[in-house]
Amino acid sequence: MNGFAWGGFALNLAWAAATALAVMLVTFAVALRKGLHRIVDVAWGIAFAAVAAVSCAASAGDGDAGRRVLVTVLTAVWGLRLAVHIGRRGRGHGEDPRYEKLLAKAPGSADLYALRMVYLLQAALVWLVSLPVQAAQYIPSPMTGLAAAGAVLWAVGLVFEAGGDAQLARFKADPANKGRLMTTGLWSWTRHPNYFGDFCVWWGLFLIACDSAAAATVSVVSPLVMSLLLTRGSGKALLERHMSERPGYAAYAARTSGFFPRPPRERT
Repeated sequence: MNGFAWGGFALNLAWAAATALAVMLVTFAVALRKGLHRIVDVAWGIAFAAVAAVSCAASAGDGDAGRRVLVTVLTAVWGLRLAVHIGRRGRGHGEDPRYEKLLAKAPGSADLYALRMVYLLQAALVWLVSLPVQAAQYIPSPMTGLAAAGAVLWAVGLVFEAGGDAQLARFKADPANKGRLMTTGLWSWTRHPNYFGDFCVWWGLFLIACDSAAAATVSVVSPLVMSLLLTRGSGKALLERHMSERPGYAAYAARTSGFFPRPPRERT
């Protein structure tokens, strides 16, 4: 596992952890002032962009400049787009029901419970999931075809994620669609184009880190964890439990892929 700046990467792990923690603690302070914990969802993407930027600055002289710029830009574009989208979607709304339900179970101070179970947990996840972005910064060798393939997969993911979000936003903006399911466009190929897009983004970033066996080894946990979160954790599984009671959802689910895109099955 030669050709990897282990010393710089080890130090960067601490810088990345401190950065993710700082973003979430600032967000916690803002949330307390506003009385609205849903803003942590906006901070999620910002924290990834901040970790990427700090890692890029810290790795100067240790890693290939082209790869450092590539993973930093790709991560920042993904994270900031997501933050803007979530911020716009939540504007004018009250607390997210997920956080209301969580804080209702707080054994003591609801604010301290939120700090532990939401903000500190998300800071740890940002640090863990961003490992390929951190590790890729410390590969000194030039980029290969793996990095190009990773960038292409990232682009596919962004198209699905941003495209799915945009299609759903337009659908919901039409009063005629109130109470109806979004079943056209990308949503006819997969019930979760945004989650599938997220999946591709993080496997794409991991591929960019695969130019080094060492970087791939220390960061493969990242796309695996993200995949589990999207398919079995707070993503697809949680949303489908909520959606399953809506009229027409069973028929939609029967003809539409649960995750990986494919043409919809014909109605029977």
